[in-house]
Amino acid sequence: MESTELPGNPPVTVALRRSARARRFSLRVSRLDGRVTLTVPVRARMGDALDFVRMQEGWIRRHLAAMPTCEMVSPGSVIPVEGRMLRVTPADVRVATIGGDALLIPGRGAPGPRVAGFLRALARDRLAQACDRHAADLGKRYTTLALRDTRSRWGSCSDGGRLMFSWRLVMAPPEILDYVAAHEVAHLVEMNHSPAFWAVVKRLCPDWMGHRTWLRAEGHRLHQYVFAST
Repeated sequence: MESTELPGNPPVTVALRRSARARRFSLRVSRLDGRVTLTVPVRARMGDALDFVRMQEGWIRRHLAAMPTCEMVSPGSVIPVEGRMLRVTPADVRVATIGGDALLIPGRGAPGPRVAGFLRALARDRLAQACDRHAADLGKRYTTLALRDTRSRWGSCSDGGRLMFSWRLVMAPPEILDYVAAHEVAHLVEMNHSPAFWAVVKRLCPDWMGHRTWLRAEGHRLHQYVFAST
């Protein structure tokens, strides 16, 4: 994929993507990772595309400035767990656990990986429960359930019934996690996004539209928390 760079402080890389379906220039700033992409019609001149990017520099920088900043999780950090804001607190505990409005973690070692491990384990438990329940309602079975730290999607379902989810879903309110579980389990019936598919989702999760709206508006904030240095 081609790219160009807007000079300045900081410089901004803009990916250029040609599309046979595009009829005009279209800019997008990803709310997940801040990636800037310009979609360009196939026959458009590159010089015109670069001129368009320069003309839209103000718009690009405003959107980037509005994105939440990343936060390294450390003692005292406040993070969402199942929709509740909990303060990361070193304590005399053997494993991470919730106590009141705090996420208690062992006092030794780096806190980020311990918190991430707690969230992964909790996510697996909550997602397995939700997927088992929804699959039973449909009279279907899935084969495996895997967790990833993905930015491009919250979940997926393969032709072979393999389910994959972002473990960060456990940071969202429980009904959001349940909606994503229902969405992916519904693919065991309909491997598409047809009206028939959405009818299955509605059967499993009647309030799915509101939950999808929340995820689109607020989901990117779950990625602002960094649990380990890279």
